[in-house]
Amino acid sequence: MMTRRYPIGIQTFSEMIRGGYVYVDKTDLVWQLVHYAKYIFLSRPRRFGKSLLTSTLASYFLGERELFEGLKIMQLEQQWERYPVIRLDISTSKGQRSADALRDRLMLTMKIYADMYGRDDDEVTPGGLLEGLIRRAYEKTGRQVAIIIDEYDAPLLDVLHDDSELDDTRKVMQEFYVPLKANEQYVKFCFITGITKFSQLSIFSTINNLTNVTLDTAFSTICGITEEELSTVLKTDVEQLAGIHGLSCEQMHQKLKERYDGYHFTEDSPEVYNPFSLLKAFQQRKVINYWFESGTPTFLIRQLRHFNTDITALGGLEAFASDFDQPTENMKSALPLLYQSGYLTIKAYDGELETYTLAIPNREVMIGYTEGLLPEYTGLEPRYVKRGFAAKFWQALKADNADQAMREMQAFLAGVPYVEGFKQKLQDVAVKEGFYEYTMYLIFTMLNFYVRTQVHVAGGRADMVVWMPETTYVFELKVNGTAREALAQIDQNGYAIPYHTDGCRVVKVGVKFNPDTRVPEEWVIAE
Repeated sequence: MMTRRYPIGIQTFSEMIRGGYVYVDKTDLVWQLVHYAKYIFLSRPRRFGKSLLTSTLASYFLGERELFEGLKIMQLEQQWERYPVIRLDISTSKGQRSADALRDRLMLTMKIYADMYGRDDDEVTPGGLLEGLIRRAYEKTGRQVAIIIDEYDAPLLDVLHDDSELDDTRKVMQEFYVPLKANEQYVKFCFITGITKFSQLSIFSTINNLTNVTLDTAFSTICGITEEELSTVLKTDVEQLAGIHGLSCEQMHQKLKERYDGYHFTEDSPEVYNPFSLLKAFQQRKVINYWFESGTPTFLIRQLRHFNTDITALGGLEAFASDFDQPTENMKSALPLLYQSGYLTIKAYDGELETYTLAIPNREVMIGYTEGLLPEYTGLEPRYVKRGFAAKFWQALKADNADQAMREMQAFLAGVPYVEGFKQKLQDVAVKEGFYEYTMYLIFTMLNFYVRTQVHVAGGRADMVVWMPETTYVFELKVNGTAREALAQIDQNGYAIPYHTDGCRVVKVGVKFNPDTRVPEEWVIAE
């Protein structure tokens, strides 16, 4: 079997090409980007190849033609002129807890170019040094400078809701980015990328001619892997993985699609796969979750908590572009950050109403949500959900034994330790039905059930609906009330009626939770 090298952890274009790594050719889009505008901003989620894109741009402007032999760009580019390049990775400045530390880190980031082009004694601030570097690079080469900045927002995310630190960080970053606009005559091209979109905090106030291509259809697939690319460039990899797991190529393709596909970055763009997870699956020969392996997205968890986000409503949100494509620091909800960081994506667009439907992209992200959010919202550690309980609960529901499934949940919730320091929060929320709705929603989701909460029907809203291959379960939860009252509410309001035409069994479950023990103490089941 042919061994292929996958560029996991490789973010340098030259190393990828010279090392013979698998490469999905995006160089035609790179050429179009370079000729589209002079100042460009692109936002994409983490692990989507932004750093590789910045490295590819750097190689292009350095005139490294030999690296591009055989790639699409060779049919487009004729000149291959060489320009000085200043490429900065601002993620190295993340986590600096003071303005002075951040300035020092930014100065260090530019040291390689200071060694190359020199530094004047009066260049004591990041902006001052950057301006000097741009001018000296131009003077020494006689050519305009290509400036490429990766992860521009990294220092800002950690302090987003710490007003004092945010203000200090903002001032440092504003001063740093000012030279990009002030030295326009020396700039050939300027490309800035990151996860989120800030406005007056940083570049969007100092560069008023910046073109944002984040929602531009022409560049919607410049990061990520398309269905066509998976079926052609990566066809061999799908076939090999299918053979390892005893599946047909079509079956493996579908497994990969469900797990890693589903991202839309404009209303009419093709879906794209998460490139990191897809290539990692080929390398490791396992279709499992990789996007979250570098750690829980703590900045996202903080935002969800800050805005009291209803995580059960993320399955299909109707929104205008202004609701999610807006400056991060102006957020009135977590929606912009959820979209910009890839935890929600565009699933549909109504051109007449100009509204978007946003939803969780795929199974990998859904599982990442639940594993990160379960302790935050319910106090339950994810590892306890998976251990033992998962298989028993799944088997009971698959066997259409809802009573046994509820017994498994009762025993599980009664015996699982909660996250340290969660006691007071539990006392505050355990008297509300929404807490149990969140808990059950996260557990069902973690176990890969298709579940929706607060499902609208003509007579009202069902607390929870769970779909199995042959059975649909309609749940109504009570804290101040009985299980029979919950079941009666399902019947009186017709919560189950819409599902009788689906060809599946419909099972109604009324559940009473005890606010002191926080477990289901009684339930009534009916068909």
